[in-house]
Amino acid sequence: MSDSSPARPAAPVLDVWCELQCSDCRTALDDLRALRARYGDRLEIRLRHFPLEKHKHAFAAAQAAEEAWEQGRGWDYAEAVLGRVEELERRGEAVLVEVARELGLDADEVDTALIDGRHILVVDADQAEGKAIGVSGTPTYVIGGERLDGGKSQEGLRARIEEIADRLLAGQGA
Repeated sequence: MSDSSPARPAAPVLDVWCELQCSDCRTALDDLRALRARYGDRLEIRLRHFPLEKHKHAFAAAQAAEEAWEQGRGWDYAEAVLGRVEELERRGEAVLVEVARELGLDADEVDTALIDGRHILVVDADQAEGKAIGVSGTPTYVIGGERLDGGKSQEGLRARIEEIADRLLAGQGA
């Protein structure tokens, strides 16, 4: 028996190029939470990794976040690490394993992922794609083919994202 109901169109995508040792990305969390609350599953929000060279532990944090996604708690982990930016700067990768443990993740597996590098290719691919489209700082948003740079100022960005998301959703008849 087949379902004859029309397929639901794919949700518009908001890619967020982020770095987990970036205080501006931490500030952007309020906007991301508001967008998730407003749109729910009608807008797919994807964290994309863009570790900056100036932050010593950002590449490791991105890899640890990928392991957290594998364990089903990616957003929770990213938010928790962003909440400890200064501590990550001071104490390094030990913070990444502590956060995993505090969230009930398999912290030993997060630690092992940092050693064996199983998520390096995902992080490298995100960073390369970001560079290819002109990302130079974090947070940077891409929605509906438009890149919005929040690295210098996040003023008005959520309103702009909502405007684009509303337009994309209206085009779907949502």
